[in-house]
Amino acid sequence: MPKSSPRQISVYVVVPPRVLLLDVAGPIEVLRRANLEQEAIRFDVTYVGPARTVGSSIGLGVAGIGALPARIAEGAIVVVPGAADVPLGVGRTTAAQDDASEDSIVAWLRKVVRPGMRVVSICSGALLVARAGLLDGYECTTHHGCTAQLTRAAPAARVRENRLYVEDGERLTSAGITAGVDLMLHLVATLAGPPVALAVARFLVVYLRRAGGDPQLSPWLEGRNHMHAAVHRAQDAVAADPARDWSVGSLASVAASSPRNLSRLFNEHTGMSVTDYVNRMRVALARELLTGSRLDIEAVAERAGFGSSRQLRRAWARVNDLPPSRMREVEV
Repeated sequence: MPKSSPRQISVYVVVPPRVLLLDVAGPIEVLRRANLEQEAIRFDVTYVGPARTVGSSIGLGVAGIGALPARIAEGAIVVVPGAADVPLGVGRTTAAQDDASEDSIVAWLRKVVRPGMRVVSICSGALLVARAGLLDGYECTTHHGCTAQLTRAAPAARVRENRLYVEDGERLTSAGITAGVDLMLHLVATLAGPPVALAVARFLVVYLRRAGGDPQLSPWLEGRNHMHAAVHRAQDAVAADPARDWSVGSLASVAASSPRNLSRLFNEHTGMSVTDYVNRMRVALARELLTGSRLDIEAVAERAGFGSSRQLRRAWARVNDLPPSRMREVEV
């Protein structure tokens, strides 16, 4: 039986003047690798902008940029990276030229983006999307240094502070720079499946795909600043399904280690026990459920893997100052 053709998803990366190079390289590297990890979807990336060449944040020139097209494909993804206020080296353009280029991008976004298209902003790229009126009525975020600007640029939007990324319908916005990788991994998981996103994350040595509701200093990253493969295998398994009935023995099988050795490695490389780590991941999941749903505390405890709300509250109190009920009030 012949293989079906992969689903083509057009991705337009808008390159502004003084582009933050990592805002482009990080997220698009995720898509490049995703194309190699599976055959069901192909991300077809095109770089477009007002100028064929621009200077970047690190002083390296970026060439081969296509013109802003009059129309873009149905179901396309439009990626808008941020720009550096003060690039490395001598500027290639004047402030007036940069302003004109940004105005062209704003006008283009306003013209071509239609329902059914996703708009993805990285870092300060949200400001251009906001100026085009494309965040009005949506929840969104940006780099913490640009939050006030975004609030002024999009008074009709609901700007969320201290978020890695926010997905609201067809608008996806991320915080500073590397959070664009987290956002694109999330998008790959949505479109191509979580196993593909996990494989991409492993290749990029990003061992944990953080959730959008996490603060920019993420609890999901605790205990991950090491390079021990066996411990990461166990941590990846817990992160993928925190609510599962994880015992030291079951995680030892995942890690290809003995229970005793895994316990020792966890304490040595993460600074916490296996049980503490599992509970922290469950608390992080419970936090997402509390802030992203209207489930009662018993249902949240069950879905997060706790035997009762009492167990949730006990584990919660070890890592949070506010009780679960108060956290929901603060976040809503």
